[in-house]
Amino acid sequence: MAVPIIAAAASPQLAWREPIYITAGFAGVTSMCLLLMQPLLAGRLLPGLTPVASRDWHRWCGLALVAAILIHVGGLWITSPPDVVDALLFVSPTPFSAWGVIAMWAAFGAAFLGLSRKRLGLRFRAWRLGHASLAIITIIGSVVHALVIEGTMEVMTKWVLCGLVVLASVATLAKLRIWDIRRPT
Repeated sequence: MAVPIIAAAASPQLAWREPIYITAGFAGVTSMCLLLMQPLLAGRLLPGLTPVASRDWHRWCGLALVAAILIHVGGLWITSPPDVVDALLFVSPTPFSAWGVIAMWAAFGAAFLGLSRKRLGLRFRAWRLGHASLAIITIIGSVVHALVIEGTMEVMTKWVLCGLVVLASVATLAKLRIWDIRRPT
């Protein structure tokens, strides 16, 4: 996960950029790296972690992901408020903006469900299906957003990171079989 960050740090597109814009861009790269961790932790696919530790790290990683998204969007807001408003209103001429906004709101929704399952009184299966559905929307939106945008991420590492995010997600979905509502969890 450090490779895409290091490659982005060497990007010629960083020249003459404001520090807040650079910070916002790196928050986006960091978001993609955290997005790779989420399905690995949810599926308990990382060696050496107990199921409880994996769940706890998934929760903390999700909160870090939300923080990174807020830094990403907040930094872009500071550097160009009209562009962010256009993106949030889905009137931006850049196609990557809509994918990023959809992914952002889905991530916020997944985090909200993650933090408030008991308060909402949801059964585990319904909660998990909703949380996972929002996570899938987050992943698809984020991957398309990252692949379409021509930013500081280096092309090859961006494709590899996005591919790993998708592979980790598919592996976790296959392992957990969340769509099978007939079997007990």
